[in-house]
Amino acid sequence: MHQDNYTIGIDFGSDSVRALLINTDTGEELRSSVHYYKRWSEGKYCDASKNQFRQHPLDYIEGLTTTINNVLNNVVEEVRKNIVGIGVDTTGSTPVAVDKFGTPLALLDGFKDNPNAMFILWKDHTAVREAEEINDLCRRWKEDYSKYSGGIYSSEWFWAKILKISREDAMVYKAAHSWVEHCDWIPFLLTGCTDVLRMKRSRCAAGHKALWHASFGGLPPNDFFVALDPILDGLRDRMFTETYTSDIPAGNLSQKWAEKLGLSTNVVVAVGAFDAHMGAVGGQIEPHYLTKIIGTSTCDILVAEKTANARLVQGICGQVDGSVLPGMMGLEAGQSAFGDLYAWYRNLLAWPIKHVLANSTLIDRPKQNQIIEETVDAIITQLSEAASKEPIGSSGELTLDWMNGRRTPDANQYLKGAITGLNLGSTAPKIFRSLVESSCFGAKKIVDRFISEGIPIKGVIALGGVAKKSTFIMQMMADVLNMSIKVASSDQTCALGAGMFAATAAGIYDDVSQAVEKMGSGFDRIYIPNMQNVRAYQVLYEKYGDLCNTMETHIMKQI
Repeated sequence: MHQDNYTIGIDFGSDSVRALLINTDTGEELRSSVHYYKRWSEGKYCDASKNQFRQHPLDYIEGLTTTINNVLNNVVEEVRKNIVGIGVDTTGSTPVAVDKFGTPLALLDGFKDNPNAMFILWKDHTAVREAEEINDLCRRWKEDYSKYSGGIYSSEWFWAKILKISREDAMVYKAAHSWVEHCDWIPFLLTGCTDVLRMKRSRCAAGHKALWHASFGGLPPNDFFVALDPILDGLRDRMFTETYTSDIPAGNLSQKWAEKLGLSTNVVVAVGAFDAHMGAVGGQIEPHYLTKIIGTSTCDILVAEKTANARLVQGICGQVDGSVLPGMMGLEAGQSAFGDLYAWYRNLLAWPIKHVLANSTLIDRPKQNQIIEETVDAIITQLSEAASKEPIGSSGELTLDWMNGRRTPDANQYLKGAITGLNLGSTAPKIFRSLVESSCFGAKKIVDRFISEGIPIKGVIALGGVAKKSTFIMQMMADVLNMSIKVASSDQTCALGAGMFAATAAGIYDDVSQAVEKMGSGFDRIYIPNMQNVRAYQVLYEKYGDLCNTMETHIMKQI
C-alpha cells in the first residue's frame, strides 16, 4: 500500500526561523512553527546608525531545534518515520568566520560576544569601502571577475565583508581558518561534518555573491586577492572550488541531530540556498516571469533558458547556472529596502505614542501597554486606507526609496533616501503614499533594466507578507509596472521551496520541476493593471527618474 512521504523546509529570515512540515505527494502544509531570534530581538550586536547588523549562531541553533521539534510534536508515528528530507534556505549574503572544523568563532571561548565573530547579516553595509575596492580591481584586472555578478560588487556580499572584518579585527583574522555562508553552515551542522574543506557549498550563494564561476575554475586566483589586500593571501586555498545545486544531498542527518529531533539518520539534508531563490521555486516560478519576494527588502528572481551567447545583464545581482532551477539560468535583482521603508515611517510616527503616552499618569501601565501595542500595529493599515483615497501625484510629495542604499540596478550603498515636494498641506497619509509609490518605482527600475538588456518579462509572481496582506500596495505595483501580478497561495513559499528541494535530494522526484508540479500550492489572487492609473503613474515615474539622477549626482559629489 502506498505511504505518503514528508519533508521539512527550514526558512531562516532576518528576524526569525520557520519550519514547515510538507506532504511530498500533495504539497499539503501540515504544520509550521516560528521562532524569533532572542538576541536579535533584544537588539544585541547591531548598530543601525552604522549599518551594522550581526546575528549570533546560537539564535540559529535554538531556532532550528525549537521549530523542528514544534512541528513534530504530537504528529503520528507514521508521519515521523516517513520524513525523508530536510531543506534549508537562509538570508544572504550572510557569512561568518569559522575554524578548521567549521565552527563559527562566536561559539568559541574568547569570541562569544564579539560581533565580528558572528554572522554578518545581508543588510550589513559596513563594508562599502571594501566593495568599492573590489569593483576598482575588477575593472583593472585582466579578467573581470564581477561580470557574472552584474558588473558591480556590493557591500552586502561575501568578499567585501570578509575583507572588512579581516582588516578591522586581528583576533578574528588570525582565528578564521575559512569563511562560510549561513545557507552552507546549517546543512553542514545538521549532517555532523567536522572538516570545513568538505562542506558542500551552495551554487546559489557562491555564484551570486562570492565571485565564483565555472569558467574561472572556481573562485578568482590567489594573486587577485593578494592584489586586493595581502591580508587575504592564502585564504582562497582554505575555501572551495566546487559548488552544488540544492537538488543534491549535503549528507544525512547526523546521529546527534537525529536524536535531538527524534528523526532517523536516513533523513537526507539538501544543499542549502538563499531564501529568495528557494522562495521563487516554492512560488512556482516560470521562465521569464519575474518572481518578487517582498519583505523587509525585495529579491527579484528570474529564470531563463541557457544559451551559448547569453547576454550578461549589467547592474543586477548576478546570473548563475542552476542557482534557482537546475538546468536553467538564474538571475537576481532586488531593492535594499521595501517593507523596511514602511517600518521606518511607522516607527517615526510611533515615537510620541511610545514615549509620551508611556509617561501618562492618566492610564495605568497595563492599559498603556495595550493601547500602545494596538495603535502601533494599526498604523500601516490605517495609513494605507487613507493613502488609497489620495489622487495620484496631486499633492506634490515625491520620495526616493534609497533609505538603505540601492541594491539594483547598479548597487550603490552610499546613496540616501529623500522626501521632496513637502508643503504645509502634506499629511501623514500623503507622505506614506509617496513612500509606497517610490518603492513601486524602484521595482519598475529593475524591470526596465531587464527589458533594456534584452530579457523579456511576461508577468510577475509575488510572494511574501506584503504581497499577501496589502491590496493597496500590490494594486499600485501592478499599475506602475503595467503588468499582471499573481500572488502565491502559500504563506510559506520559501520553506515550501526548501521542502521541494529536500524531496528531490531524497529521491522522491527525479528533478525539481516534478516536485514543483506535485507540491505547488497555486495562486489565490491576480492583480490586473488599471490603464488610467498606468498613464498617471508613468508621468510621476518620469519625475522620480529625474529625482534619482539629481540626488545621485549630488550625493556622489559629496563623497
